[in-house]
Amino acid sequence: MTISVKTFFDTATNNATHVVCDTETRSCAIIDPVLDFDLAAGQTATQSAEKIINYVDSEGLKVSWILETHVHADHLTASAYLKENLGGKTGIGSGVVDVQKKFGAIYNLNDDFTPDGSQFDVLFADNDTFSIGNLEVHVIHTPGHTPACATYVIDDCAFTGDTFFMPDSGTARCDFPDGSATQLYNSLQRILSLPSETRLFLNHDYGCGGSRDCGWETSVAEQRDKNIHVGGRKSAEEFIAMREERDATLSMPRLVLPAIQVNMRAGELPKKESGGGRFLKIPLDAF
Repeated sequence: MTISVKTFFDTATNNATHVVCDTETRSCAIIDPVLDFDLAAGQTATQSAEKIINYVDSEGLKVSWILETHVHADHLTASAYLKENLGGKTGIGSGVVDVQKKFGAIYNLNDDFTPDGSQFDVLFADNDTFSIGNLEVHVIHTPGHTPACATYVIDDCAFTGDTFFMPDSGTARCDFPDGSATQLYNSLQRILSLPSETRLFLNHDYGCGGSRDCGWETSVAEQRDKNIHVGGRKSAEEFIAMREERDATLSMPRLVLPAIQVNMRAGELPKKESGGGRFLKIPLDAF
């Protein structure tokens, strides 16, 4: 089996989208794509998605899957747009149902939204497997940041979403609804139990406050030894105390309110209303 990974980094959201390809069959998966969104103007755009479409076309790839590592709070997903233009099935961890139930109530969504995960083609259970061409994918549920978080292990690579940041930046926050520092610690340990040489591909990086260029690839060995939050065999008690104290100081992500209501629908934008416009809901005093 031969695997290649092409990463597209969106500087507006500091989000890394990974295109994973089986070089023998040219089948690929797109992980965590971005739909451009101007919050001030309420304007969506598809420049980031078009870069992926152009890459897929130029490389002669066939999209089998469009995967989400979780319901993102810091960007809108381009999954629906890419599925429309490239095909493939959408997939996410089965914990998305818990996210939909929680946020469906927060947004007071109407009867046209059913919180059962049916907006996605496939909901993955823990330890499920599926294929990208000849590549086998193993799904590991890694909740803590959100209930829907999942890691996709493919050959010698693991795509961990927000669960890990680069070693000098630590780990994901756990203060979103139904987040849990205890669960996150256990999830981190599951990832760290993978072979030391496993390459970890991350979802976000901020250049450690501008002290270095942004990055999105590390390894189990590097995280095990050097991660500032959990490396060096930090105990669960140490991690949980650190994480909860740190989370209490964090502000909410800039795009959290528009993003979650779109992302938990697999990227489908709200339906047009009678006047022809589409509208997002902004709950007041919900957080």
